[in-house]
Amino acid sequence: MPEYREGWFIFKAKGHHNVRALHRTTLEITKESHLTPRGDCIIGIESEAALADLPEELKESIRRGLITVVVFCAGGVCDSVVGSGHPGLTLEDPVRMIIRRSRHIDGKTLMICSNKAARDVDRRIIEALKKGETLMAAISVLPLPHPCSQVRV
Repeated sequence: MPEYREGWFIFKAKGHHNVRALHRTTLEITKESHLTPRGDCIIGIESEAALADLPEELKESIRRGLITVVVFCAGGVCDSVVGSGHPGLTLEDPVRMIIRRSRHIDGKTLMICSNKAARDVDRRIIEALKKGETLMAAISVLPLPHPCSQVRV
């Protein structure tokens, strides 16, 4: 069950033997229960949460263009991704959340201008997820504007 405490939205997703995490520009977590080898940006399936499940307070902070942080843990290893929120983000997708290195915004986007995509996540985490281990994820914002948030959509 996802929870929001001390400014962090915390939830779980499942690993899968088809987790490859090779995509160069995106990273995705989905509520969907299947994963084919073509889904090379997906690191977690059967997620407890998607964008629509984020607390409104967190959504408002992300839309203010603040630095957005996601921490992923699996197999006893943690890694983090840092990017930008943006006023153009709807944060309403009921199935997925996508982290993007680019400035592309659509209904599935959690953050833009991230410092990592799927291929950049610590490979020890990816190996654990391939074995079906649980992915723990936590999302928060820092009270600092990200330079990328000034982009026009």
